Amino acid sequence: MSGNRGRLLVVDDADALAREAAAELTRIAKKSVAASGRFTLALSGGSTPRRLYALLADPSAPYRGAIPWEATQIFFGDERHVPPDDPQSNFRMAKEALLEHVPVPPANVHRVEAERADAAEAAAIYAQEIARVFALAPGQWPRFDLILLGMGPDGHTASLFPGSDALGVRDRTVAANWVAKFGAYRITLTLPVFDAASAVHFLVAGADKAATLSAVFDPASSPDAPDAFPCQRIRPRSGELLWLVDRAAAKALPQT
Repeated sequence: MSGNRGRLLVVDDADALAREAAAELTRIAKKSVAASGRFTLALSGGSTPRRLYALLADPSAPYRGAIPWEATQIFFGDERHVPPDDPQSNFRMAKEALLEHVPVPPANVHRVEAERADAAEAAAIYAQEIARVFALAPGQWPRFDLILLGMGPDGHTASLFPGSDALGVRDRTVAANWVAKFGAYRITLTLPVFDAASAVHFLVAGADKAATLSAVFDPASSPDAPDAFPCQRIRPRSGELLWLVDRAAAKALPQT
């Protein structure tokens, strides 16, 4: 199924989702390096991508040796306002599941300095790092080759939560977003960055996402608020939008 919500690919389970995501990532990595000499990738946090990262790092799987790691520049779509060794850290999860096991040069891994006391300062420093690596002129947006995203049961993605201030940010690549439900700040890329990407891939698994996913792909279910969920507001202007979904998450979709 495809349309203004993007292309939807339903697979049997979380393991199949990880394999499909790994194959897509490998394809884009090779294509990007052939075209520009590098592959710019923004990672997602959460349990679903962890399975993908472990598969990418598995020496017995076909992906670890096929991806041009030395030419890969790794960023993060969002981060919790915690130090990098905190159990909640997206960086820590990616490091343990993937980065420690593949030959990515340390200088190519660009983490959010979320240990800083001021979340806004951490966001500003990360924006400066993105501008440096992408050699951005004022007013330009980075064009990531691939951004991986998830979706929460409430429709949030990265750290763009329903009703949060960062949804309205249009003048910065990175925002410190106060999330009332957690009583904490999150540091997140902003909607213009996602919309400027060459490819955005959502990875969605689990029955607890089924009702929200159905609403995302059925605008008639919310005619007064067709963009009620933050994830619905991501529509790359000249890029690929792919939803990789397991059957449990897709169970409320009529086409499945």
